[in-house]
Amino acid sequence: MDRVIFLIDMQTFYASCEKADHPEFKNKPLVVAGDPRQRSGIVLAACPLAKARGITTAEPLGQALQKCPDLVIRRPRMQHYIDVSIQVTQLLEQFTDLVEPYSIDEQFIDVTGSVHLFGSPHEIAEQIQKTIMERAGIYARVGIGPNKVLAKMACDHFGKKNASGIFELNQQNIEKHLWPLPIGELFGVGHRMEQHLLGMGIRKIGHLARFPVDLLRQRWGVNGELLWLTARGIDQSPVSPGTFGGQKAIGHHMTLPCDYAELKDIRVILLELSEEVAYRARSKNYMGHVVSVGISGSFERHTGFRRQVKLPFATHFGMDIYRAADRLFMESWDRQPVHSVDITLSDLQPADCYQLDLFGHLAEKEKLSAAVDTIYRKYGKTAVFRGSSLMPASQLRARAMKIGGHYK
Repeated sequence: MDRVIFLIDMQTFYASCEKADHPEFKNKPLVVAGDPRQRSGIVLAACPLAKARGITTAEPLGQALQKCPDLVIRRPRMQHYIDVSIQVTQLLEQFTDLVEPYSIDEQFIDVTGSVHLFGSPHEIAEQIQKTIMERAGIYARVGIGPNKVLAKMACDHFGKKNASGIFELNQQNIEKHLWPLPIGELFGVGHRMEQHLLGMGIRKIGHLARFPVDLLRQRWGVNGELLWLTARGIDQSPVSPGTFGGQKAIGHHMTLPCDYAELKDIRVILLELSEEVAYRARSKNYMGHVVSVGISGSFERHTGFRRQVKLPFATHFGMDIYRAADRLFMESWDRQPVHSVDITLSDLQPADCYQLDLFGHLAEKEKLSAAVDTIYRKYGKTAVFRGSSLMPASQLRARAMKIGGHYK
């Protein structure tokens, strides 16, 4: 028996959340956009009415206003969107316990064992649409398939363009519906791979599905075979509720409000990010061996670098991470202005058991970190901080009001 997999997609999720909370905007073009006074002044989401006026995601807000002067602009509320996404997950769990969040606005579910309870796949999809609309006020599109890859492409290429918002893609109809699409529409094919495939005369998904897999394997190894399997609608990966249970790395990225050219200013940011990464690692009970630093220069110069170093010990202390990050930065910085910074701690291990360092003062560090973490949890990140965060370059207070780079 074939599995029955759904990909549930929330239409223009951020904008839909805003319209659900503000019925007065129901018939008005609306976008969710960052602060135009900062570098976040771009459109994050546009409702269908705004898209009909030519507005696209990621375009500058000023450009969007030129297209649509009567545009309703809502600032992002990331914590609210996260809460709604969790609410949708809980609604889907009423139909099956196999729910796998794919992104904040997309979720895979396996309803194979629920068909005898709730009806046919299309009937279940309609019930899910109705439930999400009634409880969350958001319109959901549903892709149906015997596996995750076909469910995803059913939603992206057909469900989103279908009047009902529901489409099923399976082995019986992929040759008719999927294979005629351009090769760039295949899940997993990016721009560079598209150019390689076009150079081989593979212009449509069907061309790839009929291409000798041995030649693809010779050129790209397992990735070539994976693309061939995807084109043929073959995918054995299960819907896994615990997909995000484990973690391979913990990091934080920051786009600066203006280019930083002074070393003293950049070091303030490096220290604040190091402390944030350390706090996240401790909160998740992890320590890490590898510290990575990523730097992006100004848009005009396209400068930047990414470097990493493996420490001789595992850590989740801010100053340990900062010293490694500062050394990496100083070794590679070309003295050009810095546009954005990210710091990552990887090669993680549980913090319950670690190699002792006779000269690392671990007991003192643990006590100090535990005290600071308690204050953070009770009073917030701005209740106690290092003196360097009093400098004008600090972004500590601005970050404390945001989630994922956007205001809560």
